[in-house]
Amino acid sequence: MKDEFSKISSSSKQMLQNVPVTTTNIDDEKFEEAPTWVAVITVLSFALHTALGWLRDFLRYIGLEKKKIVIDPNPKDFAPLYLSYECFYTRNLYQRVRDVFNQPIVSMAGPIVDVMERVSDDYNWTFRFTGRSLPAINLGSYNYLGFAENRGPCAEQAISAIEACGIATCRTQQYMRTLEFMMTDYLGVEDCIAFGMGFATNALNIPVIMGKGDLILSDRRNHISIILGARLSGARICTFNHNGM
Repeated sequence: MKDEFSKISSSSKQMLQNVPVTTTNIDDEKFEEAPTWVAVITVLSFALHTALGWLRDFLRYIGLEKKKIVIDPNPKDFAPLYLSYECFYTRNLYQRVRDVFNQPIVSMAGPIVDVMERVSDDYNWTFRFTGRSLPAINLGSYNYLGFAENRGPCAEQAISAIEACGIATCRTQQYMRTLEFMMTDYLGVEDCIAFGMGFATNALNIPVIMGKGDLILSDRRNHISIILGARLSGARICTFNHNGM
């Protein structure tokens, strides 16, 4: 069995070595400059909404405005998930335009989706559905590999895989183990572990490795999964500019 894994890993290593590697300096990217009047209006609008947000937070603090946010009864025992400004932004700025985000659909996430119509009676704190749906062109799907299609090779292979392997994470993961053997040989290490999801890999494993009293040096442009895992760990976090270690 191991000889078979060695053959597979050797061929995969040869394929990877033949792939040309290209690097791009992110500082060389160029973007179209916004007109001055657009920049001025944007900054003024943001400043106005921020000032109104601080005023509303003060009114909530003295009891003149009802608090609609969920309050953690025991926040000191857990590492904070969000910074104070992130909470402020969510309450006072994002809340005003929340109706255009996270639109639920009642169809397959294909080229055309059926978006559920919803309205709010309390300025986007809560929503209620009207029972109607609106057809819309899908320009923001996470379905970039076509796994959400209900017909075609992806759907057929997914059905076959579920029938053969099941969907529970506690079942025998023979294909994952094959991948681990291949990666172990390619990296030249004693062993390795492969995870089926990138976000959970960072968010759930960093707290296992790091904890209170540890120091994490984090790139400012790290993925949110790394940031979440670092915050959940309770370790001290120091950030540095991208590629400026």
